[in-house]
Amino acid sequence: MSRKLLYDDEVFEECLQRIDSLTPDTQPQWGVMSAGQMLSHCAEIQEVSNGKALEGTPFIVKLLGGFIRKMVVSDRPYSRSTKTHPQYLQTTDKDFAAEKIRLLTALEAFRAAEDGPATRHALFGELSHDEKGWASYKHLDHHLTQFGV
Repeated sequence: MSRKLLYDDEVFEECLQRIDSLTPDTQPQWGVMSAGQMLSHCAEIQEVSNGKALEGTPFIVKLLGGFIRKMVVSDRPYSRSTKTHPQYLQTTDKDFAAEKIRLLTALEAFRAAEDGPATRHALFGELSHDEKGWASYKHLDHHLTQFGV
């Protein structure tokens, strides 16, 4: 997987186009989330990356934070069975249009803060500019690929 940064204009626009091609009826190629749930999941993760609090982190996850951080910023793609933080789980129906707006708003905030002060990730600590841009792209790409876009 080549390292793309969500801060790059071309990469950002590509992601926006991929998000725009989703519909409420778009089916995943794997997993159980609906398109609305996936958008909500991605928005929540992006909001935490932008500085939102991460709550309810299990003790064992806190202990493994450094290991998880390495996985997040590595070049290795996520596996299809990767577990997620309890705050990111999506188990209820979601309004597709509202979650799409929420994700796009979080992505715009991410880009707007590129040159601002660094935000400390609640689990991973400080991430470099490139690590943050890559991690944000990598996660979003994983789920957009999940939905075939």
